[in-house]
Amino acid sequence: MGRRKKGRDVSGWVLVNKPAGITSTSVVNKVRWAFDAKKAGHAGTLDPDATGMLPVALGEATKTIAYMGDALKAYRFRVRLGAATTTDDADGEVLETSDARPSDAEIEAALPAFVGDIKQVPPQFSAVKVDGARAYDIARGGETVELAARDLYVDELRVLGRPDVDHVDLEMVCGSGGYVRSIARDLGAALGCLGHVQWLERTWVGAFDLEDAVGFDRIEALARTEEIDALLQPVGLALDGLPELRATDLGATRMRNGNPGQVMPGGVEYGDLAWASLDGVPVAVGRYRGGELHPERVFLL
Repeated sequence: MGRRKKGRDVSGWVLVNKPAGITSTSVVNKVRWAFDAKKAGHAGTLDPDATGMLPVALGEATKTIAYMGDALKAYRFRVRLGAATTTDDADGEVLETSDARPSDAEIEAALPAFVGDIKQVPPQFSAVKVDGARAYDIARGGETVELAARDLYVDELRVLGRPDVDHVDLEMVCGSGGYVRSIARDLGAALGCLGHVQWLERTWVGAFDLEDAVGFDRIEALARTEEIDALLQPVGLALDGLPELRATDLGATRMRNGNPGQVMPGGVEYGDLAWASLDGVPVAVGRYRGGELHPERVFLL
């Protein structure tokens, strides 16, 4: 008989303003402990030195992570011009320097090449797997590996400011799987001056905005108290990108048992992915077919 998981059956999203110097996994573990939750996960890894929005899912909310794969994400970051590093950020060793510095107009002219459907090679220090090993583990051993270019959709890349000749502040909105460090590296190469990320902050992920996030100090202050549940955001918030259909009482019961259930018409085409709710509470995500939702994920809320 398997060992029963300890903790509470608590469900919802905790929007964390991640500090620098800690891994995303450590953030999840801290939140899980603070809420005494049985189950936890996160939507979109941030590098240890990166800050900003890290949505942490508890309980039934973990079932919605899979539906955030296509959610856009926004980043603000500063590129240090004139130097390339081993990690493509300020934490790495300098590999090469350049005295060249592009003008504001040259930077603006270079950005369109990084917008739309592009190909991007991940940094050597990344979690990409190579023959079963993580690229960062191989890189730490002193080896350089050939990483395959990956598809990335970039919705927007724009200049926020130019603090001085050595730096440029940018904002990027992109799909999943993107590396801001690679953008900085490749932009520096395109400009002929080299470059790496000096700092990075994620400002939003899908429907989750940094303005609604809480800091570690707040989470620690309320850890293991009844008041901490006030920090929870609704499970259904992560489903914002999918159409919502209202379930009938009987339909909700059937879907919670894993069967197709009746939903009210809502302008959804046959075969579309949608989610059903009852009194505003998520019931299931699935495919709409002939007045029913055929569930592929069921929420026990």
